[in-house]
Amino acid sequence: MYITITAQKLGGDYSQSAADFAEYLEKENQGLEQEDVEQFFNQYGDEIDAKEVVKEIDGNTTKLKKKEPKFYSITVSPSKHELRKLQNNSEDLKKYTRAIMNDYATSFNREINGKPITVDDIKYFAKIEHQRKFKGTDKQVKENQPFATKILQLKTYIRKIENHQLDGNIKKMKSQISKLEAEAPHQQNGKRIVQGMKKAGNQSHIHIIVSRKDASNSVSLSPGSKYKGSEVEMHGKIVKRGFDRDAFFTKAEITFDKTFGYKRNYAESYKSKKDFIKNPKLYFTTLLGLPASEKAIAFKMLAKSGVPIASIPTNQVQLALKTIRYLKRGVDIAIKSGSIGI
Repeated sequence: MYITITAQKLGGDYSQSAADFAEYLEKENQGLEQEDVEQFFNQYGDEIDAKEVVKEIDGNTTKLKKKEPKFYSITVSPSKHELRKLQNNSEDLKKYTRAIMNDYATSFNREINGKPITVDDIKYFAKIEHQRKFKGTDKQVKENQPFATKILQLKTYIRKIENHQLDGNIKKMKSQISKLEAEAPHQQNGKRIVQGMKKAGNQSHIHIIVSRKDASNSVSLSPGSKYKGSEVEMHGKIVKRGFDRDAFFTKAEITFDKTFGYKRNYAESYKSKKDFIKNPKLYFTTLLGLPASEKAIAFKMLAKSGVPIASIPTNQVQLALKTIRYLKRGVDIAIKSGSIGI
């Protein structure tokens, strides 16, 4: 599971409207038959029009300053292992979204009218997407770039030769292009991976637009708060504040496992990511201490994420600092890419 929470920006200031973001999320519906279109939904409603989403979010910004976020975006990306547990991608992900928005609400250390925050205090809209495209920042695109540059150069030469601007052997250059296409290290379905190419396999994920203000448009609720949970005196009253992201990520993972009967391996758990960041030696020690079957699955997951498995220590003696430092880079890349952890 990979979850991100971000404040939406437009240029130097926070966006004053959710219109651009809603339009961006509508891109996948273009050209689809009506029965295949994915609509927005919230805790209690389905088939919500994008215009209604924009109207509700933009109209819920009382007393927010220009440089304050008007809404936040939560992106929830289940791994391919997790997606395999779903019986119906769209309906199951809707069910999961509604469950974790309860977790989201209870992760606030706030009260409204003297009562803990519930999902009914949260104004949000969500949308399921089933496609992803390779970005220029993806490892596959970046490592294919030297080949892309040479291919582009050869194609430029060919055009100039065809326009009688240069002399050269077009047939030979086309042969070189074919060779470079095949030699590029990252391929998908027999083709060189390039920016903008759709990713193969099940790419279902969730986008959630959450208003900065509560449903009554009176209380500011920021998941970007630097405070996990504290109390402060304001106007002579003790006020609770803060949002615990760590608690939210933990709850979201537990909710998925309970909802879909998913048996989570240590290598893909949120706990493993925290262990890795805070205590790498504990991380690798725990990997080595897993039962044989679970360890095999963990190593397989790490290998597919690009971690150099052959270099992972096989006993406690090999858990030297030098080895850990070498492996840390590979695991770090895998975690940041969303292949493992949250």
